[in-house]
Amino acid sequence: MDFGLSDEQQAFAHAAREFAVGELAPNAAKWDAECIFPRQAFARAGTLGFCSIYAPESIGGLGLPRLDATLVFEEMAAYDPSTTAFLTIHNMATWMIGSWASASVRDAWGPPLACGEKLASYCLTEPGSGSDAGSLTTRAEKHGNVYKINGAKAFISGAGDTDVLVLMARTGGAGAKGISAFVVPADLPGITYGRKEDKMGWNSQSTRAITFENVEVPAENLLGQEGDGFKFAMKGLDGGRINIGTCSVGAAQGAYDAARRYMGERKQFGQPLAGFQALQFKLADMLTHIVAARQMVRLAASKLDQEDPQAATYCAMAKRLATDLGFQVCLDAQQIHGGYGYLKDYPLERLVRDSRVHQILEGTNEIMRVIVARQILEKGADIR
Repeated sequence: MDFGLSDEQQAFAHAAREFAVGELAPNAAKWDAECIFPRQAFARAGTLGFCSIYAPESIGGLGLPRLDATLVFEEMAAYDPSTTAFLTIHNMATWMIGSWASASVRDAWGPPLACGEKLASYCLTEPGSGSDAGSLTTRAEKHGNVYKINGAKAFISGAGDTDVLVLMARTGGAGAKGISAFVVPADLPGITYGRKEDKMGWNSQSTRAITFENVEVPAENLLGQEGDGFKFAMKGLDGGRINIGTCSVGAAQGAYDAARRYMGERKQFGQPLAGFQALQFKLADMLTHIVAARQMVRLAASKLDQEDPQAATYCAMAKRLATDLGFQVCLDAQQIHGGYGYLKDYPLERLVRDSRVHQILEGTNEIMRVIVARQILEKGADIR
């Protein structure tokens, strides 16, 4: 297996690093402290193609593999996991619209989403259905040429600040087969946004509940066919798990880099911290965890690009491993900084806060274990 990156991929990663250093690094702490949703930064990311990395070229997307997307998101997350994570969500929603929307909806929304002029949120989670997405209750009833949507969504990233919603709603009976997907303009009558949630991290992206009361959406805004929604949601989650795992790898790399610099600069008992073998060992373990997580995420991305029948299992394993190891690396880097790691003058406390939620969203890590165990025990999958 070739673990190397092509010249084109390396150039792409370099462009992402330059954007992150110039745009994210100087502003991340301010966006976090003041809970600023940086629309202008997303627009600038769009000019570089970072708002539609794997979206179809037909809407102005780059149409690149998921593996290439991990290169971009990792570079950005090393400086700002929160802003990067929203960018991954926007990419996913843009890809869905570009792939399955009707021609008129695709033409209307695809290009502005692809270039970052417009932004999108993804609406799956509900107050009563988190990991159990198949039990969602938001309902879309067809009346002539429109669907009337009623229900509520929770923990929606970007809600209240974005322009369009990719919404999962029930059009049929109970279970996964009764779920459909819709493209819903975010300002339609009947849509109400809750308060901005006061969160531990991810403060550069707003998180709100959304209520839908007799919201009328044209029938042409259906993605695919009725009943396709859960299938689309699961495809989105496979990629989303790679994306969030990548954000954890990036955050861990940023934390490791900070710890390595600090160990060379800080002196205790007459010598730099880098001279203490216990800290040398800790740094070595941190780097080992980062490399292992990175390779697992890239393997899962390659499986998804190849449409491997076990891609979903690899995505679940990668998400679990990368988010657990990534968070631990951030904690270890904070510990190396001692009391300074607890101060907001240093990036460690923000990287810790922002990476913690990665173990929870896109399916908790406990659910990732359920997915893997089900494949190998109930379905007899041979994972090698």
